[in-house]
Amino acid sequence: MKFSREYTLKEIAAIINTNYVGDADFPVLGMNEIHVVEKGDIVFVDHPKYYDKALNSAATVVLINKEVDCPKGKALLISDDPFRDFNKLTKHFKPFSASNSSISNTATIGENTIIQPNSFVGNNVSIGKNCLIHANVTIYDDCIIGDNVTIHAGTILGGDAFYYKNRPDGFDKLISGGRVVIKDHVDIGASCTIDRGVTGDTTIGHGSKLDNQIQIGHDTVIGKKCLIASHTGIAGCVVVEDEVTLWGQVGVISGITIGKGAVVYAQSGVATSLESGKTYFGSPAVEARAKMKELATIKNMPSILKKLENNSE
Repeated sequence: MKFSREYTLKEIAAIINTNYVGDADFPVLGMNEIHVVEKGDIVFVDHPKYYDKALNSAATVVLINKEVDCPKGKALLISDDPFRDFNKLTKHFKPFSASNSSISNTATIGENTIIQPNSFVGNNVSIGKNCLIHANVTIYDDCIIGDNVTIHAGTILGGDAFYYKNRPDGFDKLISGGRVVIKDHVDIGASCTIDRGVTGDTTIGHGSKLDNQIQIGHDTVIGKKCLIASHTGIAGCVVVEDEVTLWGQVGVISGITIGKGAVVYAQSGVATSLESGKTYFGSPAVEARAKMKELATIKNMPSILKKLENNSE
């Protein structure tokens, strides 16, 4: 998430009432999660396991719960609860704004685009030309939809990220301030759910086609010309490169990459990154040919054991 103007470290510290380490006029341009941070961004870290990763990331401001040596060229915000204060910043820079109409007057709708009855289009949504939005589609605030996109009934774009911190009194939600971006010539089936990024974008690439009842988590990036079949669930922060095919009921764990042109057969569970150009099956998914041989061997085990018994007599 980029701010509307350049802020100073002192201004940011005042918003969340924290101390800081660095020049009071140190420039702050935005805030992001660790996997998408850039120069000028704030990143938060609240566990020693990830201190080094945050301090050595591209972010130039680190919101942290311990006084540590500040890396050269960076600044620190010292907080007793970085998770809480990151939420404060999201609320400050991206506050919720209620809508008073089914299609917000701040939305922009392109030429020849059709929006069927009972759909909702939120604040600051942009929809390109020649799109067809079927009945009962919900498009949350700030979503960006390109040209020649079809979205079928009941689909929801821009729901919150499934991202919680486990506290003694219950789960604390990380507030979502990102977007969903749908590129040109994308088709999205009925009753799909695509969550917004926490601070960045969840993106569906040019020409990709999604079947019905698919879940795509926050900050995931789907490449160009991908095919994703029904009941597939993709967790947050996944990269699906171009021309990947995921067949029905595939489940994908967070934070991995599926390489260009990979094919994953139905009901597979993807638990690690997959190489490009190969076909996978199973849970955890492995190369399909190896998995098929393994299954054939298991199927033949009774006869193999029987032969061994007969030979031992």
